[in-house]
Amino acid sequence: MTAMPEFGMFAVGAIAGAVVAGLGGGVVAQVVVFVVVSTALVLVVRPLTRRAQHPGMRTGIDALTGRQAVVLERVDGTGGRIKLAGEVWSARALDSSLSFEPGAQVDVVEIDGATAVVM
Repeated sequence: MTAMPEFGMFAVGAIAGAVVAGLGGGVVAQVVVFVVVSTALVLVVRPLTRRAQHPGMRTGIDALTGRQAVVLERVDGTGGRIKLAGEVWSARALDSSLSFEPGAQVDVVEIDGATAVVM
């Protein structure tokens, strides 16, 4: 999915090359037009889209770090279960000497694979 916008820009370059072919241009002219149009689109459009993104906007697992969760099954240094953002996650305590009982509120410090590290 992350390469899809670039593929769209290459498709526009291919259409421009097809137009050149339709106008009687040779293979070299088609390739040159494809490369120039595709490169120009990538160089112009990508910086514009990066500027349009919200700098403080976090998505995916980055958005879960720092959130609070509720302990469903006892969480200690070896494992447990929490409810985080409406979903059940496996979890473990950041400090292995601590444990959290069901119903306790915990803070998510990081996501390690499919396990939330809490404190």
